Amino acid sequence: MSRPSDYDDGSGAAARVESPDIGFRGWLRWFWRQLTSMRVALILLLLLAVAAIPGSLVPQRSADPNGVLQYQQEHPKLFPILDAFPIQAFDVYGSVWFSAIYLLLFISLIGCVIPRITHHWRAWRGQPPKTPARLQRMAGYSEVRVSNPDASDEEREAFAEQAIAEAAAILKKQRYRVRVEQTSRRGVAEVSVSAERGYLRETGNLIFHSALVGVLISVGIGGLFTFNGQKVVVEGETMLNQLIDYDTVNSGRAFDTSSLEPFGLRLDSLDVTYVTPDDGNVNAIGQVRDYTANVKLIETDGTESKQTIRVNHPLRVHGSPIYLIANGYAPTITVKDAKGKVLYHESVPFIPQDMNLTSLGVIKVPYGLTDSKGKETQLGLRGFFYPTKVDLESGAFTSNYPDLENPVLTLDVFMGDLGLDDGVPQSVYALDTTKMEQIAGRNLDTKSLQLTPGKTVDLPNGLGTVTLDAVPRYASFDVMRNPAQEWVLVFALLSLGGLMWSLFVPRRRMWVKALPDEDGVLLQYAALARGDDPALERAVTDLRDRHRERL
Repeated sequence: MSRPSDYDDGSGAAARVESPDIGFRGWLRWFWRQLTSMRVALILLLLLAVAAIPGSLVPQRSADPNGVLQYQQEHPKLFPILDAFPIQAFDVYGSVWFSAIYLLLFISLIGCVIPRITHHWRAWRGQPPKTPARLQRMAGYSEVRVSNPDASDEEREAFAEQAIAEAAAILKKQRYRVRVEQTSRRGVAEVSVSAERGYLRETGNLIFHSALVGVLISVGIGGLFTFNGQKVVVEGETMLNQLIDYDTVNSGRAFDTSSLEPFGLRLDSLDVTYVTPDDGNVNAIGQVRDYTANVKLIETDGTESKQTIRVNHPLRVHGSPIYLIANGYAPTITVKDAKGKVLYHESVPFIPQDMNLTSLGVIKVPYGLTDSKGKETQLGLRGFFYPTKVDLESGAFTSNYPDLENPVLTLDVFMGDLGLDDGVPQSVYALDTTKMEQIAGRNLDTKSLQLTPGKTVDLPNGLGTVTLDAVPRYASFDVMRNPAQEWVLVFALLSLGGLMWSLFVPRRRMWVKALPDEDGVLLQYAALARGDDPALERAVTDLRDRHRERL
């Protein structure tokens, strides 16, 4: 038997087929198609979530610069490795690799959305597809025969056209786009209507993805120009909306500190209402009903206006919301030396440790004291404040109510080197006692100092005296400024709306075909859905029944 000249029997005689070289442009086209595929977009979205994990494992310079310095001290060998390019573990969200993932995801989404918008626009302006030749393969297929053997061919064709016109009218009322066709197959005239609806499903899908791109753009712009400052203000004190007056500040790379609108905010009082025994709920006694910060807003021209700030009800000043985020007690402490000279006089915010506001605080006196040998020394006081002190069986104290019913302040006393001259920033809420000697405490011969409002006690070793003058409250305010904040909300709502839209709008096609024959006219009904549509067969049945009624 003769064989083709290019037949290959496996012996290798035939020449091997080699694919042509696609060239540089071909590789670029291939890379672009891969990048703009939905699979790659999902992979990049997952990578972005994974890439954000290191930012929660180690301190970040933008949020906790002191934590970064402390990490450098505790891990001197590991720190240079993590901080080196391109790891940048302490600046994750501004690193090259995180920005690369972010930008690739942004480009991938745009590359996915724009072609789909173009295709959807063309499909929206086009007509429904032609009626398939065999509807028997479609979902919900059913037939209705209208018999009339005595009718002529012209009458059958006229009835078929009338039936299809009625079906098209029914489908139009159901908001289908219709297309009426007249064809001839094997010499038999066919009249059909093709209908389609559910284009809004793809519209919702495109709104979701476009809004997601908008969210990414808004978050990126907001990250560049955002400003966030926190300030602890004691009753009677005033904060200024200036960079130097904030306790902590987080700002974007492109934020201009000179753009801060100047204003002042004085805390007149912080009112807290608690659940009391008179309310009848014994189990809820001591729980907070509401926090209200009564403040006075001071403008640059000197005008003052009384305002209130409550939890989740911020005060908006020049477009910046001011939130009330924390509160507590700030005992006013006065420290004098042995000669009665005032060395320290401040209201010190104490950090609450439980719901009853048992609070921990630190006082540092870096100068003006001398020990028994006449040598200069520094003083550190670490104290617990109990708004309503009660004694435990162990001899320790605790608070059983957050309001000032029986306020007591206990202080442990340390003397030595506070470590303020080491060049490393310290938290005002922590006391480094590695170079200090404890001279008063619970387990020492000299017990912890106990003070009540207005009481003065002597410091050990003749260092001087300490007085608890008063116990005002403090409030912690958070001033925010993000020019893209509203746009993030708008695009997020659009994204959610588009997603819900795409989930609840079915995409389906329906057909009705009329085939005249010798006995009359055969009516065929069928449908097809894109995706899962459990109501599809019922829709076909309803169409058939309504069509029969109209006929």
